[in-house]
Amino acid sequence: MVKKVMIDCDVGVDDALALILAFHSPELDVKAVTGVTGNVPVEKVFENIQKVLSLIQPRNKPLIARGADQPLAGKPVYAYSVHGRDGLGGAKINRRGREDRWEIFPGRADELILKMARQYPGEMSLIATAPLTNLALALQRDRAGMGKLKEITIMGGAVRTGGNITPSAEFNIFSDPLAAKIVLESGLPTTLVPLDVTHQVSLTPQWMEERVKPFNNSFSKFLIEATGYGPTTHQFRNRELFYLHDPLAVGVVIDPALVKKERLSMDVEIREGEHYGKTSEAKEGPKVNVCLGVDAKRFLELFLSRLG
Repeated sequence: MVKKVMIDCDVGVDDALALILAFHSPELDVKAVTGVTGNVPVEKVFENIQKVLSLIQPRNKPLIARGADQPLAGKPVYAYSVHGRDGLGGAKINRRGREDRWEIFPGRADELILKMARQYPGEMSLIATAPLTNLALALQRDRAGMGKLKEITIMGGAVRTGGNITPSAEFNIFSDPLAAKIVLESGLPTTLVPLDVTHQVSLTPQWMEERVKPFNNSFSKFLIEATGYGPTTHQFRNRELFYLHDPLAVGVVIDPALVKKERLSMDVEIREGEHYGKTSEAKEGPKVNVCLGVDAKRFLELFLSRLG
């Protein structure tokens, strides 16, 4: 069974790799890609969606839409230090002449999410690799429409581990905790892919040298350039590892057996303070599937096989 999916993202380097994995996977039929402010402002995100689709050149023409430029509360937080000012680590993609590979939706991202949910009731899986603002707006607009989604898979949170933007918070949730709270407490069938598992899946210099470089194709070259991997330094832009946060969320939809899950109620801290944006287990409330274990080697083999 091929799964119909749409991807809500804030392209970023790992979002770009997640898109490549999704469009290169015969298990998935990507119908739409929506953008939201996150790693970079939404205008840059929307531009990056088109750049990455130019690289992928999908056979089916996905609908794309621009979403929220602000979180529901607070001000945007960008991740320039990780993804660069352009969001793609300075990687160059020529998109000229490839604009026929997608179709721009005339409305907002939350409208497109609802259109897809209603067009394919019980069939559409939504993968969110970004702050959850677009999803929360769609829920506020039409809860019944969102109820027609088959499932939501979210890269976000740090449940039994530390954060990556503060000691207790993960970037996507921290960027819009109110939106995350609305989505995680909605009661919709949801799987959370937190840092607990994404910090177990990373590219290493050895993977790059032995598996990525030999491909010598446009996708491997993009990965090398976007992650800042240096063939002499054997580092990723001053980092020893490059975590595949967002690709793992796509991997979980392709093959749910990659991860071990627990059914947990989740709480999101929305009050300003040192724990702002923290995700933690709650005693009561709607339960979601939380990924807490992963077969890292099997996922990396899947990711690399689709890169080629």
